Amino acid sequence: MKCADEFRSRDITAPLIEEINRTLTTPVRIMEVCGTHTMSIFRHGIRSLLPEGITLLSGPGCPVCVTPADHIDAFLAAAQNPEVTIATFGDLIRVPGSEGSLATARAQGAQVEIVYSPMDALALAQKEPERTVLFPAIGFETTVPTIAATILQAERLGIENFVIIAAGKTMPQALDTLLCDEELKIDGLLCPGHVSAIIGSDAYKPFAERHNLACAVAGFEPADILAGLLSLIRQLADGHPRVENCYTRAVTAEGNRNAQKLIDQVFEAADSPWRGLGTIPGSGLVLRPQYQRFDAVERLGLSVQPAAEPKGCRCGDILKGILLPPDCPLYGKACTPLKPVGPCMVSNEGTCAAYYRYSGQK
Repeated sequence: MKCADEFRSRDITAPLIEEINRTLTTPVRIMEVCGTHTMSIFRHGIRSLLPEGITLLSGPGCPVCVTPADHIDAFLAAAQNPEVTIATFGDLIRVPGSEGSLATARAQGAQVEIVYSPMDALALAQKEPERTVLFPAIGFETTVPTIAATILQAERLGIENFVIIAAGKTMPQALDTLLCDEELKIDGLLCPGHVSAIIGSDAYKPFAERHNLACAVAGFEPADILAGLLSLIRQLADGHPRVENCYTRAVTAEGNRNAQKLIDQVFEAADSPWRGLGTIPGSGLVLRPQYQRFDAVERLGLSVQPAAEPKGCRCGDILKGILLPPDCPLYGKACTPLKPVGPCMVSNEGTCAAYYRYSGQK
């Protein structure tokens, strides 16, 4: 906590804000693509500290939010099997599918347990060998190494009643696709700290150069975020967009090679659907053939079919930074944290949830 307090101190943040005010000469639009950044920006009131010329937009950095409805429906279909236990992260349990959520399925008698890691799900499979334990494997590069390690541990221990639905996604391909959208007008990208710790800051260079875009990798405390914003404004002011790593205490240029090897050992790239962005080539992660016995879709005979998004929900446009949550006709009316219609209002990293909780716009 002492370390965190140092990065929240006015002695550090005030000079950064002053420098941002001095350096900013023209209006800029900056997108943060990490859900933790979104929440931290709101929680610490950073928007209110910035000059009017800075517009902050939230992107597709919430793994629960970008998981499309067809995957949610597959999780729900598995939950209807009386011999299956769904072991899931807590922020996924209330995300609506076409017919209810895992929370409603549990209320109707399905075996749905909340776990804090995939290893917890594996431990549950060991404890209940008569049941099949399914872990919905959503997440970006941050969580995928732990899922890969769990698959390898299940193989070592000979645990046959543990399966996953592989729904992991990789961030660079999604950002590249997002930047090709002519509706999105941004000048800089605040790159995610957690993902960058795995893939490294150099991973952003190809599309940053292709789109001539200023990029800054930032941490999650107020001083981290302000330093990232200042880096972007300086890059734009000097006319030399590039990738700068402002989170060197956690992120290196090459990333975590051991975590990358784990991912590559267990998973391979595949085309993957993203809520709001459509199907993005090579942005998904599926089990390699030698680990197919852990694939719940194959083992349980599940079918992942295209599903319509909730009527009136604008989560997709919000994830693309085209709309702000209050622009959605359901926001604060039909869609609230107590009764969410879309995933952006459910997840702790969802933009709508952040707006509802911290902006005062309800």
